[in-house]
Amino acid sequence: MISSVNDFQNPFFIGIAGSGMSAIAQYLKGMGKKVSGSDRFFIEGKYNETKEKLEAEGIHCFLQNGEGITTATDLVVISTAIEDTVAELQKAKALNLPVIKRAELLALIAKSKKTIAVGGTSGKSTTTAMLFEILEYAGLKPSIITGAGLTSIIKDGKIGNAKVGTGDPIAIGWLVIEADESDGSIIEYHPEMGLLLNVDKDHKEIEALMEIFKTFKNNSRLFVVNQSNSLARQLSRNIQQDFSTDPNFQAGYMATDFRQSGFSISFKLNGVDFGLNLAGKHNMENAVAASAVAAQLGVDLKVCAEALNNYQGIYRRHQVLGNKNGIWLVDDYAHNPVKCAAAIEACQPVAPKVIAWFQPHGYGPTKFLRKDFVQEIAKVLRPEDEIWMSEIFYAGGTTTKDISANDLINDLKALGKKVFFAEDRNDFLPAVRSHFTNNCVLLLMGARDPSLENFAKQIWADL
Repeated sequence: MISSVNDFQNPFFIGIAGSGMSAIAQYLKGMGKKVSGSDRFFIEGKYNETKEKLEAEGIHCFLQNGEGITTATDLVVISTAIEDTVAELQKAKALNLPVIKRAELLALIAKSKKTIAVGGTSGKSTTTAMLFEILEYAGLKPSIITGAGLTSIIKDGKIGNAKVGTGDPIAIGWLVIEADESDGSIIEYHPEMGLLLNVDKDHKEIEALMEIFKTFKNNSRLFVVNQSNSLARQLSRNIQQDFSTDPNFQAGYMATDFRQSGFSISFKLNGVDFGLNLAGKHNMENAVAASAVAAQLGVDLKVCAEALNNYQGIYRRHQVLGNKNGIWLVDDYAHNPVKCAAAIEACQPVAPKVIAWFQPHGYGPTKFLRKDFVQEIAKVLRPEDEIWMSEIFYAGGTTTKDISANDLINDLKALGKKVFFAEDRNDFLPAVRSHFTNNCVLLLMGARDPSLENFAKQIWADL
């Protein structure tokens, strides 16, 4: 029975290359555990950057063939993506080894620290990173476990989605985690402080999401919500601890005077000037959320502003790759309707034309969100803007392929939008070239597909 992080020493991760799994694996290694793992993307003779970085941390990586699990293994960790048919899981069960889901393990880690859990259907990774950077700048020596690599940590040659701080666990040792609602794991946590950024349809119906976030609220000792989000607002516990970017909905932490110039934004928070090298009102909202939480831990808002002025961003979250021939290339993890719309909208002040490319992931999620994708994207597209899509990314497993990205394209076309379907994404750049102007933004959007980073790099190389 595993009831504490002290109950095991040699954990093995099946699917260790996943962002959520690799983060916990690195964190446990930083705690002094002997960590190992495997992944289906580890192929003999083929280079894998994640594998290289994990092994540089002292984490032993194996092919997903079962050889990594031995009698010395005292815990096997799986994600929700690992099916019962995976040979390693069957071997673990045959050896009668304890098997735990990633979310359960993260809950045990969170239980051992003073934890801030960042929840919501959009902005979790960015806000988690911003809050970590603020607390680190303020000298609180925090730890972090998140789903996306922080540029400031990646620059040290690491994956960037985890770091073990040196703060005393009782006095100033804070752990900042990204709490996921998509698999319901957010209800496993009992944080010192819970932060709810927003509630929008994503993975689950609104009614189910509200029940999940209500449990999250009840499990949190302190709870901070976004008053400018209509659904999150319903779960407010104390308006003075909340934040808002909408003057129609007051809160203890109010943002005003938003401005965007190119890929930079500025605003005031309770009268204090903030400036960030990021685009979009949604990033102001993320910054305000992180600052509101930090302020309640005793960090002055001016210190928050100083920290965020140096914020370097995170992997594939509105990541600006550069400008060639008047074309800005931006790579983004946007994958639900609200995120896609926000990513497009954030690019619009930069140039008179935005060409957005989107690769939906999962046939079930795409079908579930079809109307929402069409509604949200159509709402933000200007007459000169375009949206292109390639076929839905299929990660394997059992599913019914009863929808195509082209169905979304046809829905948008019926609304009079400029839309195009490039079934094979390798055909996208040759097809879109004639649509470029000497002053436009090319925005790439998509998630879950580990090859998207290299796709963006290839687009940049060939642009």
